Amino acid sequence: MLTTILAAGGAAAGQSNPYGLVPALREGGLISQSVFGILVLFLFFSLYILFTKLFEQQKIINQGKRVRQAFWKSNSLREGAAKLDKNSAYRQIVEDGLEAQDQHAKLTDPVEAHDWLHGSLARSEADINSQLNGGLAFLATVGATAPFIGLFGTVIGIYRALIKIGSSGQASIDTVAGPVGEALIMTALGLVVAVPAVLAYNFLQRRNKAIAENLNAFSNDVLGFLASDGKVRPAAGVAAAETRKAPAKPSQPTKPASSNPASATAGQTGGTQTRA
Repeated sequence: MLTTILAAGGAAAGQSNPYGLVPALREGGLISQSVFGILVLFLFFSLYILFTKLFEQQKIINQGKRVRQAFWKSNSLREGAAKLDKNSAYRQIVEDGLEAQDQHAKLTDPVEAHDWLHGSLARSEADINSQLNGGLAFLATVGATAPFIGLFGTVIGIYRALIKIGSSGQASIDTVAGPVGEALIMTALGLVVAVPAVLAYNFLQRRNKAIAENLNAFSNDVLGFLASDGKVRPAAGVAAAETRKAPAKPSQPTKPASSNPASATAGQTGGTQTRA
């Protein structure tokens, strides 16, 4: 029933406005309809990638805030990792570092522990960054190709207008209005799809760069902690550890005032001389 109502509404709109979108696509044929469909799909997937990546990025940003607040206050990396979310990117780095430390003890060929740990943490960072950058290549492709796809529809519309002019022998408005309108619609649609894709790509790339810098700093802190057996940690963690280790200072008892009246009197008259 809904399909029937929409079809009737589209037919009524086509009858009232012969130069609208639906009549232009109907007149353009298979090529114009294919171009229109491709651009609509591009727009849909671009918006889907934008909102999906924004959700993933905000999730990692919130995880970074929790790491700065509570992680380095823990006594060990395993204790700190237990406080993080199960699928946290920061927890993945910690677990990969601990696993690399365990694997280094099993190596038969001597390898520097620092190099082994650094390589493992770098691979963990690269894996996280690769997941964050997933889909951005599609946005770049849409931003680069959508205007040309729309231009292709424009060329086809102008070509159809020239054919009509040649077949009718006169360039009247009624003859060329439909194909030219179709061409302009394709140009506008190509720009509508390309501009948001380019803006979304640049915006997501900038946020990914900031997240990658935070992950790299955290990875270096984890490497320093592992290489020093827990003696090197960020300033927040050092302050928290010193606060836990510092003993409580006993309160100093106050001295009571002297109750000897003679000493008090002597103190008051010590500077006076007796008269003979």
